[in-house]
Amino acid sequence: MAVLTAAVRMFNARGYHATSLDDVAASLGVSKPTIYHYLGNKEQVLVECLTMGMDQLLDAADKARAGLGKGIDRLRAFLLSYAEVNMEEFGRCNILTANETLSPDARETIRLLKRRIHATLEDLVAEGVADGSIASCDARFAALTLASALNGPSRWHRPDGPQTPREIATILVDFLTAGLAPR
Repeated sequence: MAVLTAAVRMFNARGYHATSLDDVAASLGVSKPTIYHYLGNKEQVLVECLTMGMDQLLDAADKARAGLGKGIDRLRAFLLSYAEVNMEEFGRCNILTANETLSPDARETIRLLKRRIHATLEDLVAEGVADGSIASCDARFAALTLASALNGPSRWHRPDGPQTPREIATILVDFLTAGLAPR
């Protein structure tokens, strides 16, 4: 985990292409062969980092879907977690790293995870529309809009800034869900 944490911090700060496994190894005081032994090549390290962020989102999606209340309540729970995860290291890496940097097989793996997350978001919107807690809308378009809005803070939020990820997430989700309210 220490290797992945060091790698994801460097990927986020410097970019994937500007970070070498030598840099990651040096930051941890280990040899590059040690990293290769446990995690493989640089792309495999990146895929592990991206997958960890996606897994956090999928866990949040599962919890939100299992929650009580109306569709808007479950959607809101997921959106709060979604925004927070994407302001943390592994979630941020998913936003800051272009899928085009990956090999076709790795790109497909990550694309399938992203599709599952989007499908959950779309389903939660549709459930809210069905139970009347969300205004009638195109669930796919709403999900794309919500994801786009909540991916933004991963680019501008600073951990040492004046607001916590939870505070930022709450402000954004309040704003976004108000736009989904039945009229």
